Order: sequence, then structure tokens, then C-alpha cells
Amino acid sequence: MSLPADLHMHTPLCRHATGEPVDYARHAVEIGLTEIGFSDHSPMPRDDFDNWRMSDGQLDEYVAKVRRAQKEFPQLQIRLALEVDYLPGHEDWIRQLAARQPWDYFIGSVHYVSDAWDIDNPAKLSEWKKRDAFEVWQIYFDRLTLAAESKLFEIIGHADLPKKFGIRPAQDCTPLYEKFLNAAAKVGCAIELNTAGLRKPCQEIYPSRNFLELAFHKHIPITFGSDAHAPEEVGMNFSDAVALARSVGYTETLRFKSRQPEAVWL
Repeated sequence: MSLPADLHMHTPLCRHATGEPVDYARHAVEIGLTEIGFSDHSPMPRDDFDNWRMSDGQLDEYVAKVRRAQKEFPQLQIRLALEVDYLPGHEDWIRQLAARQPWDYFIGSVHYVSDAWDIDNPAKLSEWKKRDAFEVWQIYFDRLTLAAESKLFEIIGHADLPKKFGIRPAQDCTPLYEKFLNAAAKVGCAIELNTAGLRKPCQEIYPSRNFLELAFHKHIPITFGSDAHAPEEVGMNFSDAVALARSVGYTETLRFKSRQPEAVWL
């Protein structure tokens, strides 16, 4: 089975990944991928915002690392992108980032439900004990909906990220999913099947099957990402993700060049 492009992977500049882009590209070739995309965590307006992303001054270095991989592996289509955190009020900053390089796509992700709490951060796992799970999921999906509505992103990343540690509300979250997916459908934004969830306590691809079924019925396009933070994670569990997508009904996935989509058979 030919595998789709892996459009979500990181570099050491984010301070929690290992291996250079050339190492990720080498592994991609070894496992038979024909296209990958680097989408490391983008800088924030303040370099001290958190400790898991590149600084603003490292953006050119990041681009140079990806360009080196493109040069060394011409047989592999390598895209240049960013994973950009969406926080309300940061829209102008994201537009500034977009203007600085000829990006192929932006993955929009929500990690923060407040300026201080990144809900997927293991160092802040205790925060979950202080909050009602459904309330956290509501805030998260409100922000994810705003991210889609902003039209700043081609792809929305790991759409049900709050499940990472296995903390799920007792209430039905379908209305939250519906609201977000309706916004994504309206602007034509894709969602990714992110296999990193299989490597986390939730042990499930982002998003869940029922979420993906809703997305399919709303004609939301999909992409695939390993969220690799090490070369050996490139393309990891992609056969599982493809099987899930096909079982739901998907027959196509998207690729991007210069922020323009192209549908390819899955």
C-alpha cells in the first residue's frame, strides 16, 4: 500500500525533538514515502512565551535546515510549513509569519485554553484536576472553531487533542465537534489524521472515529501527519490511519504547494 504524505513533523529547534530534517527525510525515503512536510512549532511574539518552540530569530535557520533536506533528497517532495498556535488576538502575528517565507501550508493548532495553560503539556497535567473536563473541552473547541473561521490555516492539527491524557468528559461532545466542523466546512479547511495519539495515553488517532465520521459527512478534506519528533516516527502507524480513513469513506487526501491544495487518491 502506498502511503500518503506525512505533513506534520518537527525539528530540534522546538527544543523537544531529536534529529535533523535530513534524518527525517532519509527515514521517509527508507519507508517508501514520496512526500513529507516540516511543520515545526512557530515562534510566538515573545520568545519567553513557553519552552517548546523555536525563537523568532531561529526562523531563518529553520528554513535553511528544510532547504538542506530538499537539496540532499531530491527524490522526495519536501514541503516547508509551520504548526502555528492559534490564540485569540494573535491573528496579526500569524499574518506576519505568513508573509515572511514562501510557505506551502500552515497547520493551525490549539494547545492553550488560557495564556498560561497548554493542556497537552505533561508538566501541567495537575491542572486538569482543578477543572471540569467538559468545560476545558468547551473552551478548547471554541478556540478551534475560531481558528478555522480565521481562514489563516490550510489544516487544523490534532483536532481532539484534549483526550491526550485519557481525560474525557462524561457529557456528549458531539455538539462541540459539530460546531467546529461546520466552521471548517464553510471555509474549506482540512483536518489531519494525526497518529501521535497512538503513542500517547489516549492510545487513539486524533481525531476519533466518530469525529472523523462527522467530518466525512460534512465533506471535510483530510491530511495525514505523524507529528514526528524523532526520525523513526516519520510515517509511523500510517497504515492504521489510512485504514481508518477508508473505513469511514474517504478516498482522497490533500497535499499542498504554495498554500494551494491538490486532491490525490488515497
